[in-house]
Amino acid sequence: MTYDERLQQVAVLGAAGKMGSGILLLTAVEMADVSLKPENKGKTYVLNAIDLSEEGLAGLMDYLREQVLKIAEKKTVTLRKLYAERADLIENYDIIAQYVNDVLKIVRPTTAMETAYRSNLIFEAVTENKALKVKILKQIDENNPNKPWFFTNTSSVPIHLIEEEAALKGRILGFHFYNPPAVQKLVELIVTEASLPEMQQFANDYAKALRKIVVPSNDKAGFIGNGHFMRDALFGINLAKKLAADRPLYEAIYMVNKLTQDFLVRPMGIFQLIDYVGIDVVQFIMHVMNPHLTDENLHSDLLDQMLKLDVRGGQMSSGAQKDGFLKYEKGAVTAVYDISQQKYIDVTGFSDKCDQQLGALPENHKPWKSAVRLADKDSHFSAYFDAMKKSDNYGAKLAVAYGKNSDAIGRKLVSDGVARNHDDVNTVMLTGFFHAYNPVNNFFA
Repeated sequence: MTYDERLQQVAVLGAAGKMGSGILLLTAVEMADVSLKPENKGKTYVLNAIDLSEEGLAGLMDYLREQVLKIAEKKTVTLRKLYAERADLIENYDIIAQYVNDVLKIVRPTTAMETAYRSNLIFEAVTENKALKVKILKQIDENNPNKPWFFTNTSSVPIHLIEEEAALKGRILGFHFYNPPAVQKLVELIVTEASLPEMQQFANDYAKALRKIVVPSNDKAGFIGNGHFMRDALFGINLAKKLAADRPLYEAIYMVNKLTQDFLVRPMGIFQLIDYVGIDVVQFIMHVMNPHLTDENLHSDLLDQMLKLDVRGGQMSSGAQKDGFLKYEKGAVTAVYDISQQKYIDVTGFSDKCDQQLGALPENHKPWKSAVRLADKDSHFSAYFDAMKKSDNYGAKLAVAYGKNSDAIGRKLVSDGVARNHDDVNTVMLTGFFHAYNPVNNFFA
């Protein structure tokens, strides 16, 4: 079966979710582009958008229409070539409208799992639950005569476990899009010892068509991205608890968040990143990874306490940030949650004191938005962290220790056989987490 033939019958499981809808959008556009090739004229392309939520599916087509319109407006030159034989399509708006219609007519929203029984390719983007994934994929495979290929979007569950328990015999691989899929350039590709070579080739061709950066990860729980993030988050949580010996925990959380965002020049502080992903999601991923680790314990009682108080973080359907460890107004942090009082404490009451305790940033500091655009980042950050290592500021000392730990996490991912090399770890953190510099580096030596 050729690439184009494989794309004639596709399904996305969990299509109304944030990850699933992004995967659906990208796949629908690629399928439409393939269908418009002259050699594919008259062939039918079907993309089944499967989700249990009728409410979610109801808004899915509106989301797709809006996003496909934006995509079409950016590639009118390409569309003119695709529709060169259509004499009736003259103006750009006519071509754009036709393309939007051609993409949307491929998509079939449904709550019926049975529609996947005809698919050649199935993207799975359901919740991060191995048992559920196995149940669904096994059911589809047992009822689908086409021996379909399964691309799971799991960010933590070892692929070989799903493969073995669902009896898929090499017809599954991990194709981990980063959130949101339509924007993020990174995909982690995880194969098992049994994964079919032709399926791996298709995955690379598909990623190339989507203009994604592919980083291979070995089939170890958490892979590269969450392998680093979960350990980095746990280090930040434990550091805040340590600092809380001399101050309220909410002040310590504020300080560690500022430390990671400002001193370490990251797009988000570590507690803001935990909130963005979701406190419940972070806890669950640690829970998934933990049984597969022999020399460490990925668990935080602070996450447990927050969830018992129903403080979860995450994002609203609009993409707006929900309150978690931190409270947000128009994207800005305005308060920090105090577990003891079970309420948010306004940062204006303590931020100046905490900032003074951390001390000033080095004079050559550049904020993330500026630093990420530098032409010679290595020179800048080498000088920046040299200045920090020479500083007596409390914040600088904490930041150096934090940076050393981040570096050690990356190196351990390689020594543990999760990543092939340090470059792959750095690519994931630079591209998937938007770090301004390589986390595995010599800056902290």
